[in-house]
Amino acid sequence: MNRDIKALDEALTHLFKEKGFPGIAVTIRGPEGILFEKGYGMRDISHQLPADENTIFGIASMSKSITALACAILQTEGKLDLEDPITKYFPKLHIPGIPDECVTLRMIAMHRAGIPPMEPLEWSIAMNSIERDTDWYRQMVATSPNKMDKIEQIVDYISKGDYEVLGMPGDYMSYSNEGYALLSYVVDQAAGISLEQFLTERIFRPLGMTRTILDLDGSEARALSGGNMTSLFERDDDGSLLQDDNWSVLPPFRGCACVKSTSNDITRYYKMLCDGGKWKGRQVIPAEAVDLLIGKSFPVQERPYYCLGLEKRLIAGKVVCEHSGGLHGVSTKGGLVEGGYSCAVLCNEGDVDVDDFQWICYNYILGLPLETTHRWAEPNGRTFSMQEALCGDFMAKEGIPSHCIVRYEDGVLTGTYHDQPVDFLLCGKTVFAIVDKKDHSKRISTAEFYLKDGRAWGVRCYTRIYQRVDH
Repeated sequence: MNRDIKALDEALTHLFKEKGFPGIAVTIRGPEGILFEKGYGMRDISHQLPADENTIFGIASMSKSITALACAILQTEGKLDLEDPITKYFPKLHIPGIPDECVTLRMIAMHRAGIPPMEPLEWSIAMNSIERDTDWYRQMVATSPNKMDKIEQIVDYISKGDYEVLGMPGDYMSYSNEGYALLSYVVDQAAGISLEQFLTERIFRPLGMTRTILDLDGSEARALSGGNMTSLFERDDDGSLLQDDNWSVLPPFRGCACVKSTSNDITRYYKMLCDGGKWKGRQVIPAEAVDLLIGKSFPVQERPYYCLGLEKRLIAGKVVCEHSGGLHGVSTKGGLVEGGYSCAVLCNEGDVDVDDFQWICYNYILGLPLETTHRWAEPNGRTFSMQEALCGDFMAKEGIPSHCIVRYEDGVLTGTYHDQPVDFLLCGKTVFAIVDKKDHSKRISTAEFYLKDGRAWGVRCYTRIYQRVDH
């Protein structure tokens, strides 16, 4: 395939300047080895230190598939079974109204245990990290029932049942950081060693991921970095860029969000998955474990399907498995492309979207025009037949409660999403594009409404289900 590496670099450079991020690192691998890797911008603006492919960044929720792979490896060794109920490892954990036998490790890893978005991760960050004095920080400190620094506190909170479950396990997918916190400690128990040690010995070291580590506060990653580790950036209320080195510390959520890595290293991981557990011709991870993670039991379709820690979908007829991540000073995307390819984009500014960079990488791999977008749902110009059924206030309690408010006005579905004025454009069935009210070319999210008895009880915005609030 004829690939233009100069055009790739120009496209990434142009997008990087347009976005105004402090720094990113990009790596693309293929059967031939590294196809492209480069850093753009700075890892440290105050000292004018550049970012490159060996700069250590946080990867946040990209950590999840690594933890899920650890579970899959342990199943191949007979040390756990993904059909085990979570009560085997946490006897005091009970989801109200759900039979314990149905809440399995597999359902938790697929975010299908019925747990709605909840507060513990945000509480844990606020109570254990160095944070700026913001409205979010004050609200989290004021509402957290404890330090949220032990897994038992998460178990107690889930079991207390101060929430409405989404349904029976398997019915609905809704992203749950708490579920992956639990899986971190399942690995500890099943492996007989810590998750941190297991990942280093069984995944990172065999793949030559010498600049990758699971640690809470970045101190071990910094020691590993040889000085090439990024600082963290976020925007102040006036849009100015703030720099610090205060990593989010969230002790019980170790395998959920705390891996630090490089774009070079993390593409080794995805390349291995793409090759069925092989790295440089050697079987370093059991093929069965990779199949349990993303294999034949999961559908192959254009719409993303969440497997174990990775979303699987078709792009241009090729299977892609991917995941994003976000924390303070962390915005990431990485994945694999059928045929022996992998790519990753790591950014050091928090709460930004790097999908466009990842899509450029996919397009380069697949030989598509570099500007091609890959949203799975696009507006079809039609009108939904039951507009009023979707109207209401839908809320998710993940940190400060966030709302998706839908109204039907002048023949248009409109409202607010996270307090931003938006319109809802039908894509098909009950799926809508959430777009900026003043500029429909600006996509905010994708929403799928769930109806019962002629009325929407919930809406899944991206990966979280917001439940109706009756005022």
